Amino acid sequence: MSVVEQKSAVAEVLEKAVEGERINDEEAVTLLRSRDLIAVGRAANTVRNRLHDPDRVTFIIDRNLNYTNICVTDCDFCAFYRRPGDVREGYLLPKPVIFKKIEETLAIGGTGVLMQGGHHPDLGIDYYEDLFRSIKAKYKIHLHALSPPEIQHISRRSKLTIPETLTRLRDAGLDSIPGGGGEVLVDRVRHIIAPKKTKSSEWLNVMRHAHRLGISTTATMMYGHVETLEERVEHMRRVREVQDETGGFRAFFSWTFQDDGNRLGEKVPPETRPTSFDYLLTQAVSRIYLDNMPHIGSSWVTQGKKIGQVALQFGADDLGSVMIEENVVSAAGTTYRASTDEFVHLIKSLGKIPVQRDTLYRPVKVWN
Repeated sequence: MSVVEQKSAVAEVLEKAVEGERINDEEAVTLLRSRDLIAVGRAANTVRNRLHDPDRVTFIIDRNLNYTNICVTDCDFCAFYRRPGDVREGYLLPKPVIFKKIEETLAIGGTGVLMQGGHHPDLGIDYYEDLFRSIKAKYKIHLHALSPPEIQHISRRSKLTIPETLTRLRDAGLDSIPGGGGEVLVDRVRHIIAPKKTKSSEWLNVMRHAHRLGISTTATMMYGHVETLEERVEHMRRVREVQDETGGFRAFFSWTFQDDGNRLGEKVPPETRPTSFDYLLTQAVSRIYLDNMPHIGSSWVTQGKKIGQVALQFGADDLGSVMIEENVVSAAGTTYRASTDEFVHLIKSLGKIPVQRDTLYRPVKVWN
C-alpha cells in the first residue's frame, strides 16, 4: 500500500469512528500500523468528548495494597513476586499493617484500596472472607480487589466453582474486581510470558460471572513484549465482546511492559520496546475501538506524569489513581509518584476541571 493509499484508508476508518460507527479488527490494525498519531488522537478525543463532558477530567485517591508477594506462577514479566519459602523477601501482610495502610488512605481523602497479590499456595477462601469482613467492620472503604487469576487460584485452592467463589467474596465485602492479569488475552502470547497463569478464556469467564453477579470490573492490557499488533487488537476484541454481552466493564487501562528486573526484559530487543508514541497511539485506538467501554484511563504510572497528561488529549477521560502506594510496576524499575495537588495542577493546566471520583466513577469533589 502506498503512502497516499494508507492515508486514505486511515481517513476512511477515522471518519467512520467519528460518525459513531463501530470499527472492525482490520481497521483497528490499520490505525496502529499507520503511525498517524495526530489524526488518530484527534478522532479518539472526539469520541471521548461525545461520551463525557469535554471540560472535566476525573481521578481517584486510593492505593495499591499488595497483601502478599508470594506466588507460584513464575510469570516472566513480573519482578514483584517471590517464590514460596523465600523467608528473606517474601511476605504476607498481617491485619494490623493492612489496617494502618487503609487508615492512611482514608486520612488523605482516599475512598478505596486496590488489593492484589500473588497466588499464595496457602491462602484459601476462608482467609479472604475473614480479611474482607474485618476490613468492612472497621472502615467505610471500597474494596477493589483480586484479579481474575487470583480468583481462579482461590477457587481451585478451595475446591469451589468460580460463581461460588465470587458469591462468597462479594458477601464478605468485595465491591469490585480489577482487570489485573489480563496481559494480552491471546493464548500464544500467554504461553510465552506466563505459561502457568490463567488462560484467556478463563480470565474472561471470571469477568462474565462477576458481571452476572452484579460485580463491576475494569479491564486492562499490558503490551509491548511478544505480541503482534493483530494480537493487541484481538485482546481488545475479546474485551469488547464480553462488554456487549454483559455491560459489566466500567473502564479500560492499558500500559506498556516494564522491562527491568524480570526475565522477559532479557528476551525483548530494545529496538522493539514501545515508546511514548506507541503508548499514545495504542490508547487512542483503544478509545476508538472499544465503543462500548465507558471510560479509558491514562497510565501515568508507567509513562510519567507528562505523558499521562498528554494522554488526556488522546482519548482518555480519567487520569487514574494518585497511587499513594505502588509495588508491582516499581519492582520493574518504574517509580513515578504523584499527589492530589499535582493531579489538580496537571488537569487545570489543560484548561479542564479536575474531579475526584470514587472507584465506581461517582464524583467526590470538584475543583471549579
